[in-house]
Amino acid sequence: MVKSGALQLFNFISRRRSTLAASIPKCDFIPKEYNGPVIGKLNKLKAENMPVVMNDFYKKPLVLHQGRMQWLFDHEGKRYLDLFAGIVTVSVGHCHPKVTAALHEQIDTLWHTTSIYRHPKIYEYTEQLASKFPGDLKVVYLVNSGTEANDLATILARAYTGNYDIISLQSCYHGNSSSLLGLTATQAYRFPIPAPPGFYHAMLPDPYRGIWGGCRDSYSQVPGACSCPGDCDTSDKYIHQLNELLENSVPRGRIAAFFAETIQGVNGAIQFPKGYLRKAQELVKKYGGLYVADEVQTGFGRTGENFWGFQNHGVQPDIVTLAKGIGNGFPLAAVVTTKEIAEAHKKAAYFNTFGGNPLASAVGKAVLDVIEEENVQQNSKQVGKYFIEQLMDLQKKYPVIGDVRGQGLMLGVELVKAGTKDPLNVEGVADILEMAKDLGVMIGRGGRWNNVLRIKPPMCINKGDVDFAITVMDTVFKSYTENH
Repeated sequence: MVKSGALQLFNFISRRRSTLAASIPKCDFIPKEYNGPVIGKLNKLKAENMPVVMNDFYKKPLVLHQGRMQWLFDHEGKRYLDLFAGIVTVSVGHCHPKVTAALHEQIDTLWHTTSIYRHPKIYEYTEQLASKFPGDLKVVYLVNSGTEANDLATILARAYTGNYDIISLQSCYHGNSSSLLGLTATQAYRFPIPAPPGFYHAMLPDPYRGIWGGCRDSYSQVPGACSCPGDCDTSDKYIHQLNELLENSVPRGRIAAFFAETIQGVNGAIQFPKGYLRKAQELVKKYGGLYVADEVQTGFGRTGENFWGFQNHGVQPDIVTLAKGIGNGFPLAAVVTTKEIAEAHKKAAYFNTFGGNPLASAVGKAVLDVIEEENVQQNSKQVGKYFIEQLMDLQKKYPVIGDVRGQGLMLGVELVKAGTKDPLNVEGVADILEMAKDLGVMIGRGGRWNNVLRIKPPMCINKGDVDFAITVMDTVFKSYTENH
């Protein structure tokens, strides 16, 4: 008989904590003593002042107090390896010394102007950021969040083309403002009110769950997948469905843009069959639309092979949206496009109160410097390859792991009921995450059924950190398998 969940978890943690403590990588950083409210007071404050919709991630909530590079510390001083990076936001490391120093220097000089005035940091930063882009992608709008960036991208696409309708992919996430309720196609984030008109969702080209399967640009392929030498043969089938959507549902001649992440993030690191994005862009262009690449999670070297995820697909977007890792946790985002498209924005006035403020610009510039100076992209490539290989070994041992996928340090592990593709239930996933957390590893989750482990750590992690994470995950999957 299976023990009760709470007792089982307590006994498991008690047996394994001391054993795994010896394998955790060394860290010389000593966190400050926590002097904040006690747990009971925090619970009271949350209940009284925070929106009820903002749930805790863990059954036993974490009270995080301090961070250093890939490590987080709770109020008791316990150390955790952060494999989720504040939802794929901490790019070069928590409180990276160079980024922190840049913020301190600027904060003592000037906090705020606004976009109607000139400040050198803004221009220095946008020049440096634009230099990372190929072709004519040289005009940079600085904003504050990924939602705001994608909202602005819809305006630019509509202003330039004179068209209104926009296509995104099923199960995508592009933000949660009222104007983006139609663009986002993840049901969990779609409020039950009428969405704005003019948004359509194309069939998701998913090699693991899609009806035609396919092969992807990853070291890990779906068991039994094809191995096409170039473009995947299935990409044409998914493109046919996109064409059917354009021919049957979108008013002819009204397409403004096609939005796509280069790897779906919130949906659990979904990669598309090779060649799909390039063919989708070519098709949409024939109908008069632009291609908007959402690089909110995949940008800044996270996929390893290239600085931007779209470069892995051999495409040149018309508009690119950036956020999260761009500021290493500081509120900063951007839209990058061509001068020709930006010119259409002059049909109305525009300014942004906080976008590109001196603090954000100083941080953004420091992040780019660190990525270059510390070879962060190369680290994502090398450590990411090592990580996915270790995850593939775990997949061979545990039937609960249905799929392993991703590039660089943008990885996903889809959990299923053993011997099937049925998604593992939310309770099972929660138990696995809780055990991993109590053993010192924080992992995210996502996917349509919330059954995918999202592994997107700060890009400063090393192979020793991966070994520790794999040891913990091996222990957790072993315990879960034995008790279910």
